[in-house]
Order: sequence, then C-alpha cells, then structure tokens
Amino acid sequence: MMNTNRRTLLGAAGAAMMLAMTATGALAQDVTLKMHQMLPAQAVIPAQLLDVWADKVEADSAGRIKIDRFPSMQLGGTPPELVDQVQDGVADIIWTVVGYTPGRFPSTEVFELPFFVDDPKAASYAYWKMYEETMAASDFPDMKMLATFVHGPGLFHTKDPVETPADLQGMKIRGGSRLVNQMLELAGASPVGMPVPAVSESLSKGVIDGTTLPWEVTSAVKSSELVHNHTSFEGPGLYTLTFIVAMNQGAYDGLPDDLKAIIDENSGLNFSLQGADVMLAGDAAGLTIAEDLGNTMIVIDKATAEAEWMPLVQPVYDSWVAEMSEKGIDGQALIDRARTLMDEYKASN
Repeated sequence: MMNTNRRTLLGAAGAAMMLAMTATGALAQDVTLKMHQMLPAQAVIPAQLLDVWADKVEADSAGRIKIDRFPSMQLGGTPPELVDQVQDGVADIIWTVVGYTPGRFPSTEVFELPFFVDDPKAASYAYWKMYEETMAASDFPDMKMLATFVHGPGLFHTKDPVETPADLQGMKIRGGSRLVNQMLELAGASPVGMPVPAVSESLSKGVIDGTTLPWEVTSAVKSSELVHNHTSFEGPGLYTLTFIVAMNQGAYDGLPDDLKAIIDENSGLNFSLQGADVMLAGDAAGLTIAEDLGNTMIVIDKATAEAEWMPLVQPVYDSWVAEMSEKGIDGQALIDRARTLMDEYKASN
C-alpha cells in the first residue's frame, strides 16, 4: 500500500512537473513573427536598426516574442511587393521604401520633393507626427505602423562629373523616386527606375551612367568602387526617400495586450528618429569609403543650388500640388505642415 501510494505521489509529481515545463515552454515563445526586407543582413539598416529593434522586443518580452529575420527577399517576391506582403500576411513585419509603390501612399511624397529636406531627423519627426495626424487614416489604414523615417541627403554618383543641370543631359541615371525622375527629365537626363539591389550590376554593366543615393547605401551596393564622381549640395539635399517599418494588422491584433504593449513601447516617434540616426551614421561611413578611394567630391554651394537647381525643380512642386489636388489632397497644406514640424523639431533640439 505504501509502495502504491508512493508511485501515485511520484506520478502526480511528475505530471505536475511536465505540466509546468509545458506551460513554461508555451510562455517562452508565445508568438513567432517573420520580418522581411530587401537588403543583405550585414547592410546598415538590417544590422544596426531592424536587428537591434527585434532583439530588444524579444528581450522585453522575455522570449515570448521571437522575430525571425529574412533579409534579401528570402521569403520571395520583389522589393515593390513588400507592402502587399505585410498586408496579406506573407510577412508579419517589413521595412521598405514607400516610393517603390509610386502613387499608392501620396501624402508621404511631400518628404520626397527635391531640395526639401535639410535635416533627416527633423523630417523623420515631421513624418511621424503627420502619420499620426492624417496619414494613418488617409494612406495607411490597413497596417500597424512601427516607424516612419527618411534617409540622409541624396546625391549624384556618376561616371562623369556633374556640376550643373546641363551636365546631366544624355545621362542614364537611376532616380531615387518618381519626383527625382521628373527632375532628371527636366534636366535632359534619362531616368531609370530600379530598386537599390539592382544598382551595382546596372552600374558595372553600363546600363546606367550614374545613380542617386544617400551615402549610407553606397557601401552596400559598392557604387563608390564603380563610379568616382559624387555631387552633393549645401543646405537641403537633392532628395530624400520615405521608409516605413510596418506590421500586419492581424498579427498585431492577435497579440495579447501585454505583448501589444511591448510592440507599442518600442515603436513610434523614438524608433523613427533612431532610423534617421542610423542612416546618418551610415552616411559618414559611406563618405569615408569614397574619400579613401580618392574619388572626386563636388559640392554645390547653397547660392548656386538656389540659382541653378531650384528653378529646375519648381515645376516638380507645381505638378505635384496639382496631382494631389486631383486626388482630393491639399498638397500645399502638406508642404506647409511638414515645414512647420521640421522647424519645430530644429527649434527644440
């Protein structure tokens, strides 16, 4: 009888232990999220922003959230399809260039107007504030936004030097956005649209004569090894692109409240400003590579940019405001609000 009771007690204890282990195992990893993006894992944005964010979310959740990372489009598709993938649930989280789907998120283009942004952190601040004010409803109603930011100043990287708009005539240039492409056309260049990962091969094969990129990206695509002339501008940069880090709304809604809170605590304005910080740090590294190679650095001073380049891009502003009006959007109001918010950030920092 004593042996039977002992076996019963041991069996009960073992069952309790197994139950506890099972419960612990369930708590250790309540959800696995797939994060998908276009760049190699070692590139600046995945290595220094997305992975850092994902590691912190995992740590803050004590392992209940696990984020699997898929660089270089490993889940399939092309970079312009990333937005559809996060909406359709192919990926739970994506980082992408908004302009890869031109016209789909029209309000964000205010930050892509040529010679509009002189401080990427101020622009990223304004971008998030405007997302909260209007863009969440007007442009992004069907996804959970984690961050909105822009990169550092875009510039020309070309086989032949570019000092004036006339120097662009006849060149095939990869444009950073549809608005930059409009400016290139006005200068007499032939704009070529392509995602960043295609730039290296296109330069090496002569498909394009140059590209527009911020310094941060040049290290990933090795453009400074392929072309040796770089044209930047004092004051507002040639252009910026808008980025989002977004989550599938259903994946977010399906989280328990405490895990939603962890996602929320690690997202928003601070994450957006971190995105700008990381890209600016990457700019410094990319510039150093080009300088070490002995490449030619052409800097257009602010007065020359205003005299020779700004008149060229004014039609881009005019046509954009008209396009927005056709969509029922007050483009000039977006320009004015973005400028006000950028000034607000600069005044407080």
